[in-house]
Amino acid sequence: MSDNRDLIGPSLEEQLVSACRTAVGDSLRSITYFTPDAYEQVYLRSDLEADADLAASVEHEAAGFRTQVAYADSELGNYQYTLRVFENGFVTRVIDGERGVFVTTDGITVLRSKEVTEAIRSTLRAGATAD
Repeated sequence: MSDNRDLIGPSLEEQLVSACRTAVGDSLRSITYFTPDAYEQVYLRSDLEADADLAASVEHEAAGFRTQVAYADSELGNYQYTLRVFENGFVTRVIDGERGVFVTTDGITVLRSKEVTEAIRSTLRAGATAD
């Protein structure tokens, strides 16, 4: 998995930031776009340091590509997204085909997590048709 500064186009990047900021507001910490092979952090809140081990986080979240397949025929229905709860924040991961996004936030409700997930998925699909 490699950091790739040109993985996502500027238009899709702006749309993702706008959609996520609208959905979660000032609670948004970061946004990372990724594929099975590469990733790019597209947003980091200005009061945060860029010292996190992003590669390890992306590697873990990329397991979501396998999760989609593993749950394909689940009696629970289609896999939607993953919400991870930590002591000091939250991670919401969305996978759509061969690309994904995860956002980190200070605080988030399940309803707000669903809203940001829908905003991300809609933005990714609109970006795919614009490519």
